[in-house]
Amino acid sequence: MPRVITGKYRGANLFAPKGLSTRPTVDMVKGALFSSIGYSIEDSSFLDLFSGTGQMGIEALSRGASNVVLVEKGRNAIESIKRNLDKLRITEEEGLKLMCVSSEKALDILGQDENVFDYIFLDPPYDIAHKQAMLTADKINKYNLLSENGVMIVEHSSELPFNIDVINMQFERSCSYGLAVITFFRRNK
Repeated sequence: MPRVITGKYRGANLFAPKGLSTRPTVDMVKGALFSSIGYSIEDSSFLDLFSGTGQMGIEALSRGASNVVLVEKGRNAIESIKRNLDKLRITEEEGLKLMCVSSEKALDILGQDENVFDYIFLDPPYDIAHKQAMLTADKINKYNLLSENGVMIVEHSSELPFNIDVINMQFERSCSYGLAVITFFRRNK
């Protein structure tokens, strides 16, 4: 069961859909990712694509992000996200918005509305992670969705190919945690 690690909602257990349709990021990986971001998460904007349970966006909000957007299209996952938001009494007034559409559609809508994020996190199903990272990078560049020092963060599998050279962003680093890999990209200069 996913939980919030620290901040305003620290220790809260979150609902997850039954079955294998979602794969919540494990606490060790989530903790390492947010530790690497550090205090820059405060007052930042955070986009969580393929939100699943909403735990990454909720963790960002808990740690002080001022604007969080969760994107999910799976019906069961959306229900889990709504249950988690209700449980924690999180509303749009707290700075969190839920978009119930595909990641591609969400990026188009957010781009056309001239949204800019400090962090864009995506954790798609591992078998499509590389394709989704390429698509997301292209949309980020098309719409200037990342702030000047913004970061795209991709969770993917160490057991599947992930060619950083064909992703249209500047590779920063990768960190492995067993089967999970977190890869950081910055805007092209």
